[in-house]
Amino acid sequence: MGEVTTNEAYLPFRDYRTWYRVTGSLDSGKLPLVVAHGGPGCTHDYVDSFKDIAALDGRPVIHYDQLGNGNSTRLPEKGPDFWTVGLFLEELDALLSHLGIQHRYAFLGQSWGGMLGAEHAVRRPQGLKALVIANSPANMHTWVSEANRLRQELPKEVQDTLLKHELAGSLTDPEYIAASRVFYDRHVCRVVPWPPEVARTFAIMDEDNTVYRNMNGPTEFHVIGTMKDWTIENRLDRIEAPTLLISGKYDEATPLVVRPYLERVPGCEWVLFENSSHMPHVEEKQLCLATVSGFLSRHD
Repeated sequence: MGEVTTNEAYLPFRDYRTWYRVTGSLDSGKLPLVVAHGGPGCTHDYVDSFKDIAALDGRPVIHYDQLGNGNSTRLPEKGPDFWTVGLFLEELDALLSHLGIQHRYAFLGQSWGGMLGAEHAVRRPQGLKALVIANSPANMHTWVSEANRLRQELPKEVQDTLLKHELAGSLTDPEYIAASRVFYDRHVCRVVPWPPEVARTFAIMDEDNTVYRNMNGPTEFHVIGTMKDWTIENRLDRIEAPTLLISGKYDEATPLVVRPYLERVPGCEWVLFENSSHMPHVEEKQLCLATVSGFLSRHD
């Protein structure tokens, strides 16, 4: 492969703009891959490594920052009724049309991005030729119960600190943040220290957590936002696109959390990464990218 080109631009969306980046060429003839970050309310930075698939197999890889996040228009004044699944589905459709790939594309969504991908896929868009769901819940109730089960395995003093601040509502206290980090280092990203692109996403969220706060809540295991009752379990049999499910052995998205995709999406394949938690694309980068590339190459 020669030098892989990158191109950054903005998509006009509603009265705002959505930042996106294309790595590789949309004229390559290979199925283009759209990558959606998690959160809701993270940024593209921590899933940046997926761009290396362009060098692996020659397909273009598209990253974007969802509205309200990262390089896209920030809207800190917007409340919970603005930040909906429908908003982000509309934004995705706008991106696909803007790039002219709506008739033929693959989609990879990580965590919340996979929830968005499932919501997109159950509508049976004609152009969706392959779907990768990475580390995603199918039901937020299962996610929360499993997060709390994992939390109970943390050292007792960490659990006590978390509970104390949740009861007091002091969720920005440095002590609460430090205690939360113990959970994150076990079940979100086990590479210590966090790689720069992962740290960058969390730093950007620290300065503006509007979307995450409204839709999720203050932390991964204290889910009190608008998504707290979300589920797609009973709609998964509508998905027609070939689907790959990936998760990590130490993932906050435990086998119980991801199982509905495996059981209910027709023909779904599952790969479990033995040395990863929530970010196999960081924790076992080469193996994860090769796995995703191999799956997509079967659907070019």
